[in-house]
Amino acid sequence: MSNSTVPQHIGIIMDGNGRWAKKRGLPRNFGHKQGAAVFKKTINWARELGVKCVTFYAFSTENWKRPAEEVNGIMNLLRQYIKDIRAAAREDIRFIFLGDITALPPDITEELMDIQNSTVDNTGFIAGVALNYGGRDEIVRAARLLAQKAVDGEIIPAGITEDAMDKLMYTAQMPPLDLVIRPSGEQRLSNFLIWQAAYAEFVFMDVLWPDFTKKHLEQAIDEYIGRDRRFGGV
Repeated sequence: MSNSTVPQHIGIIMDGNGRWAKKRGLPRNFGHKQGAAVFKKTINWARELGVKCVTFYAFSTENWKRPAEEVNGIMNLLRQYIKDIRAAAREDIRFIFLGDITALPPDITEELMDIQNSTVDNTGFIAGVALNYGGRDEIVRAARLLAQKAVDGEIIPAGITEDAMDKLMYTAQMPPLDLVIRPSGEQRLSNFLIWQAAYAEFVFMDVLWPDFTKKHLEQAIDEYIGRDRRFGGV
């Protein structure tokens, strides 16, 4: 595995926390806690393997439908790990939060905005965290911003291009998405980076997220390297 062939941007759907806990007769939030620990380790594993950016699907716009106890537990867990995120930021990691984080509890929003702003000049690695995120919402948001530019006379309809949309995505400051990994045995995107994933490779793995290891990440990257990416060509 050489750094010239590894994917530069990986998206990971952190799925299976609740099932992992249920199999052990534990509350679902215990599974989320274990999953958060794997999140931290995965950043280090990815850096060691030469990956430049990983975006994690942490909390979707649909996850608000879950029981209030579980949602509150996830928010409290996020509060606990903000300290770890700040510690990681000191290791030259830039954090970008995808989604409408203003809908999160105000104390969490304030902390995340501060982390994002204070790490903007870090160049060692990019960690994206999708919170209150939905791929369709992201596309609608970009379309509305371009529509407003047209109303204001800043662009004409012909100026609404793929490149213009790209620049308004949450991932605008990230490398193009190369690979999406979904543990847990499910085989769908679940509204994750659907614009960016147009030509990404997908690897679905039959392992629950809290059991995800560096070996699994290496296996996914090896599978990616072995594929022939033609981008619509021959």
